[in-house]
Amino acid sequence: MDIFAKCYDKSVVDEIRERGIYPYFHALESRQATEVIMESKRRIMLGSNNYLGLTSHPEVIEAGVRAYEEYGSGCSGSRFLNGTLKLHLQLEEELAEFLRKEAVMTFSTGFQSNLGIIGSIAGRNDYIIMDRENHASLYDACRLSFGKMLRFRHNDMEDLERKLDKIPENAGRLIVTDGVFSMGGDIANLPEICRLAKKYNARVMVDDAHGLGVIGEGGRGTASYYGLEEEVDIYMGTFSKSLASLGGYMAASSRIVDYVKHSSRPFIFSASITPASCASALAALRILKEHPELPEILQSRAMLMRKKLHESNIRTKETNGERIPIIPIYTYKPFTTLVIAKDLYDRGVYVNPSLPPATAPDECLLRTSLMVTHTEEQIENAVDIIAEVLHKHKIGI
Repeated sequence: MDIFAKCYDKSVVDEIRERGIYPYFHALESRQATEVIMESKRRIMLGSNNYLGLTSHPEVIEAGVRAYEEYGSGCSGSRFLNGTLKLHLQLEEELAEFLRKEAVMTFSTGFQSNLGIIGSIAGRNDYIIMDRENHASLYDACRLSFGKMLRFRHNDMEDLERKLDKIPENAGRLIVTDGVFSMGGDIANLPEICRLAKKYNARVMVDDAHGLGVIGEGGRGTASYYGLEEEVDIYMGTFSKSLASLGGYMAASSRIVDYVKHSSRPFIFSASITPASCASALAALRILKEHPELPEILQSRAMLMRKKLHESNIRTKETNGERIPIIPIYTYKPFTTLVIAKDLYDRGVYVNPSLPPATAPDECLLRTSLMVTHTEEQIENAVDIIAEVLHKHKIGI
């Protein structure tokens, strides 16, 4: 049997390409902003994680250019050896102070952060208890580790307790959850998770990739949102969303960070964040610190769009995160979802179709997301187009 045979078999991807509704790899020809040039046409961008709109901020761009000139294009090595810059240390120190944790360490990407943290922390006698709707990188992290993975139903605290109750008393326990869930836009029930963690002698890790810069005091994330900063043991996050760059981080006690630094294979054996990416993330963090009102403005944009969608009889996913700028719109069937996404794209609105296995077969979605820099006019124009296309396909009527 040829190992490459699967590559040449007829696939669903081939079918949707033939139908002209393939939704991926559209090429940008401009900066990531509220409106972009994508394949030679201007489109309203409702599919970016650039929540604070900082990828085009002059200070962020200038910081990246300066770092490029001072340090060159790359570090040519891992943080463990020759790849640590003064910039890395500045970013880690300022981010730790912002998040009110003793220490921070940075990884080359957010995906690597989760691989590096869980793969290092969870051993053969440990259990990782996961929300079923956690990000894919957390699942791959569990596979990389020697720990045993248990999954509880999404935000179902009774199911979480049942899982915790089955774990042997002498085993280590790490409860892992997204803070803000990337597809549904809902928020983890951290108060109950932390209560159960105390009851069952477990530790808590929060993937706050979509929480940083979005909720909490001054954008400090999900733990801050609930006033539980002391109860969460590990924060993980990324620089590719609110902080307008590339990379990831872990924030925890200095002893935990030091342990992971000296045992995490994705950290030790990967080149460090480029100077420009590091400097850009640091500049974005400083802007967020100087402008703590930005998350509140972002939340107001989300509330406005939800209001406009509801006024247009468009059904959005029910959530406890009505102020979260991730707004999923039900389109139900996979084929219908792809056709609608293509219609919207042709009409000048870019959204992300969400299909199985990310959703149930009859609960497909359009994942829309907003930036601080979206104007009321852009939101209204986009909603008008979305409503016209959905009603054309008999959705929301």
